[in-house]
Amino acid sequence: MVKYSEADLDRTFSALADPTRRALLARLGREDGVSVSELAEPFPVSLPAIMKHLGVLSDAGLISRQKSGRTVTCRLNPAPLADAMAWLDFYQRFWSAQLDRLADFVENDPT
Repeated sequence: MVKYSEADLDRTFSALADPTRRALLARLGREDGVSVSELAEPFPVSLPAIMKHLGVLSDAGLISRQKSGRTVTCRLNPAPLADAMAWLDFYQRFWSAQLDRLADFVENDPT
């Protein structure tokens, strides 16, 4: 198995656990370089709440923020998502192989 930083994976999965943060990431995946105020627009929560969500995403390395004057722009950083997918892929292959072996055993059991 490929070695991953447990702390990095924990931060990534923790950040992805919240539906608001997943929605923010989805929007950043569709649009490059969105301002914080534009990101906050469709959500029924305060701007400070959105800023906290963005802080969690930034701490997990899932987004980058750049300030230009009074405007803060956010961009998606897909690298932590790729690491999480690679980790999940390992277990998907592992469990698929185990289930294939179980199916072979059950199908070939003479009793």
